[in-house]
Amino acid sequence: MKNPILRAANLASPKQQRNWDWRAACNFIAGGAGGGLLLLTSLAVSLAGPAPEVTRSAILLGLMLIGGGLTCVWFEIGRPWRALNVYRHFSTSWMTREAVVALTVFATGGLALLTGASMLVVLAGLLGLAFLYSQARILAANKGIPAWRHPASIPLMVVTGLAEGAGFLAGITSVTATGSGSAVLLALLVLIAGRAWFWKSYLNGLIADGAPDAALRVLDTLSPRLLLIGHALPALAVIAALAGMPGRAALVLAAGILTVGGGWLLKYTLVRRAAYTQGLSLLRLPVRGNGPAGPVAKPGWKTIGQANKV
Repeated sequence: MKNPILRAANLASPKQQRNWDWRAACNFIAGGAGGGLLLLTSLAVSLAGPAPEVTRSAILLGLMLIGGGLTCVWFEIGRPWRALNVYRHFSTSWMTREAVVALTVFATGGLALLTGASMLVVLAGLLGLAFLYSQARILAANKGIPAWRHPASIPLMVVTGLAEGAGFLAGITSVTATGSGSAVLLALLVLIAGRAWFWKSYLNGLIADGAPDAALRVLDTLSPRLLLIGHALPALAVIAALAGMPGRAALVLAAGILTVGGGWLLKYTLVRRAAYTQGLSLLRLPVRGNGPAGPVAKPGWKTIGQANKV
């Protein structure tokens, strides 16, 4: 017969959530990058004034990314037209705020595409940032998932969206006749470094505050790959491009692709693979028949049978 302590631990331990699948992950993946791209494009217009075709291409891509992400999550709903109910809870729901901001993003972005007006481009960028922030708050509002609810997840999601946006913008400018300016490359380098710092801060926060062991193992496995693909290699490519090495356009394009790919890997892992539930805290471990109950335990967080303060 199975040990009743182990059986109770298995029932109470954290489980990987199954409600949000790859389509929900794609909303964070594509939508966050789109919001970041709109903001970086507006900053480029304000500071450097890229060619109109670059600005229009970046805005169009940003809107397509946001629209693609929202379409994915729309298809996840069993009855898609019920999605209109999302607009009913603006005062309490970050998902509602995301949906409302998305409408304004498409309106201002569309007008910016038609007119090319700098003010509309800047406004679309600010709304893109609001969309990105709303997405970060949606994830953090899921209190039953320790890897999501940690406060450090909010700046991490915002910064990785901005880094992905800078990566897309660098990629777009690298294939144009004018090429990528130093301002775009410096912004990309700073955001890569910022994402690396916030990622480390996030991991340290989870370890210090506690998180399910399974989630920590997933994130620990991701960390060296993210360091190489999403941080070290693109940063080296940007530095080489700034130093004037041959093949500048190829270096910038590679840096942009790696930055975006690293961010998307981070978000997919966080939303799908590291999303373990809280689990149950047991005030006493049950026993069959006579005898004293087992000690306090929080299965899946510490070794079973070890006393915990819950």
